[in-house]
Amino acid sequence: MSDFTDNLKPRHDGAATLTAERNGSLISSDELSKHLLSRDGFLPRQARIVEILEKEKLFSKNQQLNLSRPERYHLGLARAKALRRMVEKHGWDHEDYRMAEYLTDEMSPFHLQMTMFATTVREQASEEQKAYWMPKILDWSIIGCYAQSELGHGSNVKGLETQAKWDPKAKEFVLHSPYLTASKWWNGAMGRTATHAIVVAQLLLPGKDNPAQFTSYGPQPFIVQIRDLKTHQPLPGIIVGDIGPKYGYASMDNGYMLFDQFRIPHSAMLSRYAEVNNETGAFTKRGHHAVLYGSLTFVRAQIIMHARLILARAVTVAVRYTAIRRQFRNRDSKDESEPEMAILDYPTVQIRILPLLATTFALHYTGEMMYDLYSRTRQSIEKGDFSAIAELHSASSGLKSLCTTLAADGIETCRRAMGGHGFGGGSGLVGINADYLSKPTVEGDNWMITQQVAAYLIKKMTAAVENPDAPPADALDELFQMYLRDSGRRLPQNVVHGSEVDDEAIVDVFQWRAADLSYRAYQSRIIEKKSWNSLLIQLHKLSRAYSEQILITNFHAALTNPASTSTLSPTTHSVLRSCFRLYALFTMDNEARSFSSTNAVCTDSLDVLPDTILALMAEIRPHAVKLVDSWAIPDYLLDSALGRYDGKVYEKLFDMAHRQNPLNQVTFNRDWRSEEIVLGSGDGGKPILSKL
Repeated sequence: MSDFTDNLKPRHDGAATLTAERNGSLISSDELSKHLLSRDGFLPRQARIVEILEKEKLFSKNQQLNLSRPERYHLGLARAKALRRMVEKHGWDHEDYRMAEYLTDEMSPFHLQMTMFATTVREQASEEQKAYWMPKILDWSIIGCYAQSELGHGSNVKGLETQAKWDPKAKEFVLHSPYLTASKWWNGAMGRTATHAIVVAQLLLPGKDNPAQFTSYGPQPFIVQIRDLKTHQPLPGIIVGDIGPKYGYASMDNGYMLFDQFRIPHSAMLSRYAEVNNETGAFTKRGHHAVLYGSLTFVRAQIIMHARLILARAVTVAVRYTAIRRQFRNRDSKDESEPEMAILDYPTVQIRILPLLATTFALHYTGEMMYDLYSRTRQSIEKGDFSAIAELHSASSGLKSLCTTLAADGIETCRRAMGGHGFGGGSGLVGINADYLSKPTVEGDNWMITQQVAAYLIKKMTAAVENPDAPPADALDELFQMYLRDSGRRLPQNVVHGSEVDDEAIVDVFQWRAADLSYRAYQSRIIEKKSWNSLLIQLHKLSRAYSEQILITNFHAALTNPASTSTLSPTTHSVLRSCFRLYALFTMDNEARSFSSTNAVCTDSLDVLPDTILALMAEIRPHAVKLVDSWAIPDYLLDSALGRYDGKVYEKLFDMAHRQNPLNQVTFNRDWRSEEIVLGSGDGGKPILSKL
């Protein structure tokens, strides 16, 4: 219904503001977009798919936040099924399908099918098993999930309690949950959707002399049908369901599952790297022990590569909105008619948002490195070469911890920097904030998995100490050998000379700090024999320092590689270099004690960091809107009134509240004497009672 507000305009024109911001920068956002997002035809694919999704009523996001959790699962399943039909209708390939999932921005009940479920079968099943299962997976005649975490154990995979006992007479495995804490828990798609699961269970084999006594051979993956393919009811001996409400992931049916002496065939055990002989019951293991965690490593790599896009969304909203939002005049101005300042011009806002803008690019270049490392390692593993798996496992663990921490904390920092409107649904941050909260704990808790990085670094440092003249196998060996040679004559570096920043020195000090902290961990653990538990905080800091130097090294390498930057104009390249310096020096300032105590940076440089950071933010500020534009995030995906590309912030916020809010379409009975809730309905409060 029309009313007088239809003709009201905001006092300040957000559209004109963003146009002026873009006109004030000489960098090309299109040029930078192609530099960042050219792999696999990302940009044209995104434009093509988003045009299709925006036309489909089922994929409208206008009312998502007003739906209950059961309604969100219903919507999620409807969308998941529709996407599969759209694959057939439009002839989409797998990358098109992944793009549609990305743009829908919803943890689909089908999401695990082609990620952990298919990946596990592809990587850990025998050729015969793959020949049987992969066609069923690829034509979606079965829907899969990955059942590893349990009610009592998540990160400690070796401690899983679900049992898979080998019955030599029946030549079957017997899955059993001996304790309540053995219940599979948190497993996505398992609650209401999946027909099959990869079940990770303790393999128990009977003793030769005493068949009644079983020995554990560690956790192994089994492919298990859990529901009837016609009725979709749990099979006898299985209890399975949805765990209920949680932070985020409203459309995903994270589940629980227990087994009561549930029998599965010998062929259920994925047997590429481990198997139980069908005749003798003998256990054979092949390859590297870490291949069991291949699916986790795959997901960690995906999470690392995705972190840049998630943080970029939050920063895009924050930059565009704070460029438009006006609050207070400049205190030092004598002109009473001077307009209010854009809040992005306040250093107290810049220091929260602009380093995060720089962080998106740091995450990008390391995400690209992780993509290459994972691809190379998988190719080597497929050829039977497991030599690179330790590096991959370490890098994926440390970077997963750091990158998800930066992204999750960054989303919340952006929300707070936007003031009150950042709290509302119109911010576009409610969904990604809630959904991304899982990332610092899922697929390995961010504090726990850093132990794996530290153990790897201590092992590498031990080798360097014991054999300093050995030919280095990789860049880390070179770093540690250099550190051992130069530690006695190290002079702290000066990274800032007057107004000039030394980029090579920045890389040097980040690498030196990581090497020094690695040596200290080696001293504590190997030489002084300190208990592992007493070192955990020290080791966590080591992992973060090592991972930060990876981000710095990759960012700098990309900017100094002619092949990488050949498509960038000098202006754009210069602004990216300022972003590199801002990310590096902001990190250094926050960890000043660590850089000082490791003899990496001289005190004079640390003292001038705050002023240098202010100067760098002043350099980046005119380009901020163009820089976030370069991430090419469609309004459909951003789903934010505050972050709209056209800048019509206040118009959209008011429209969402006044015209779209279903609560405003109902007149309520506020009289406490009456049980009626909706005025004139005579409902007696029954609708709400039926939902309790």
